[in-house]
Amino acid sequence: MDLKDILDAKLKIIDDALEQYLPKEKNCQDIIFESMRYSVFAGGKRLRPILMLAACEFADGKIEDVLPFCCAIEMIHTYSLIHDDLPAMDNDDFRRGKLTNHKVYGEGIAILAGDGLLNYAYELMLKAILQNPVNWERKVAAMYEIASASGIYGMIGGQVIDLLSENKQIDGETLDFIHLHKTAALIIASIRAGAMIGGADETMMACLTEYGKNVGLGFQITDDILDIVGNEEKLGKKVGSDIENQKATYPSIHGMEKSVQKVQELFHKSVSAMEQYHEKAEFFIRLADYLVKRDY
Repeated sequence: MDLKDILDAKLKIIDDALEQYLPKEKNCQDIIFESMRYSVFAGGKRLRPILMLAACEFADGKIEDVLPFCCAIEMIHTYSLIHDDLPAMDNDDFRRGKLTNHKVYGEGIAILAGDGLLNYAYELMLKAILQNPVNWERKVAAMYEIASASGIYGMIGGQVIDLLSENKQIDGETLDFIHLHKTAALIIASIRAGAMIGGADETMMACLTEYGKNVGLGFQITDDILDIVGNEEKLGKKVGSDIENQKATYPSIHGMEKSVQKVQELFHKSVSAMEQYHEKAEFFIRLADYLVKRDY
């Protein structure tokens, strides 16, 4: 089957679940539900939940066990985008080709929508564990993986250094820290959490973790490249924002040629991490190729 067809099928499973889980009732605070849903359903590749779903399936786990966690990781990712777009952060007007949340609902509601998605993600995971406590230890471990990757030692930590590094000259080591924590951490956690819920053994966990680290970093470096040479219509956001905000990127520190070479190196490392699983790993290998070779 074509990779796009596989991705579309998994995306539909996740979107249907998000539609079911996200609140939409009408009451006095329904503006927050509307704002949350606006950003969640504004588009996007659903990369993190797809990776989590695929990792669970790879470990022979059940879709129904992992699906609430897939939705939770997408809510956490979306919250981070809403807050990232705020005037105090990246100050972006468009995301995925649509007006950013604060441009539609105002800064106050946008902040609360992000807070709401983050909190609701944990409500959803805890409720799933309470309602289906089979293999609850795996699910709690997966939840901890998601929490730590999203927090001050993961995504938020990366965002902090990213914010503090604006308008400054930083070295490659600092940039790697930003990319590995701000972007790759949640990608790695998505894969690890899915594998945990599926019951993966230590060898499989190690291979998937190495895969996630290389794909996550390659994905972000590709984003750095596309911010310079990408097509705004295809990307759904403004090109050149990193330069405008005076943010350090792989091309600005290492040059474009070395950045492209680094992406290729990370792709080969991600493939090597999964080679022992042969045909069973085909989806992950094809996905890595797609993610790190996007239109440049």
